[in-house]
Amino acid sequence: MASDVVDLRDFYRDALGQVARRMIRLAIRRVWPDLRGMRLLGLGYPTPFLTALSDETERTIAVMPASLGVLGWPPEAANRVALADEAELPFADYSIDRVLLVHALETSEEVRPMLKEIWRVLAGGGRLLIVAPNRRGIWARFERTPFGSGRPYTLSQLSQLLRDEQFTPVASDAALFIPPAKHRMTLRAAVAWERVGKRWFPGFAGVLLVEATKQIYAKPAALRAPRRHLVYAPAPHGL
Repeated sequence: MASDVVDLRDFYRDALGQVARRMIRLAIRRVWPDLRGMRLLGLGYPTPFLTALSDETERTIAVMPASLGVLGWPPEAANRVALADEAELPFADYSIDRVLLVHALETSEEVRPMLKEIWRVLAGGGRLLIVAPNRRGIWARFERTPFGSGRPYTLSQLSQLLRDEQFTPVASDAALFIPPAKHRMTLRAAVAWERVGKRWFPGFAGVLLVEATKQIYAKPAALRAPRRHLVYAPAPHGL
């Protein structure tokens, strides 16, 4: 499945996508049971999961990268979605309490710059939650779902990537043990699939969730990458 916003929107509207959304949303809630008063940023295509989280936050914003495109959200209220370069987030330093990364890491061509930007905008006690396809899971083998597009990860790969970018992994979870099939009987048994899979086959989940905190200490000056500054040229007169 091509990973643009229209494909992603259509996937989450059909029966299999609705089940996937529900199972991942439950996993997110296990990691983040309380977001009261938090400033929450969703990056990638997070809007199917933000609706259930936004009521209790102080503020919820979504950013979709140019490689995906953008769709407005929420449909019944003022838009809270922006289109931006994931390596140049339009937020001040230390301004965000929680960042939810969904449908971004596996397809981004700027993974490390994106993580550096997330580190920059996260507050001192801020946390990042990554939702990414599991390399060992069956969902990564089927291109008809968005979890079969891009690069899947193992838990150790995600942990190492986060440590390399000055994050400390603190928790992990998994979801989507149900096979990516549209059979009605299978979809109805989704909760049972999740319960059995988490207990007996934890390594074969469709997606992995890893929560991390930012490491707060200075990097050696030689390792600090200079931050780009956008310069806007004035428009020519007479146009």
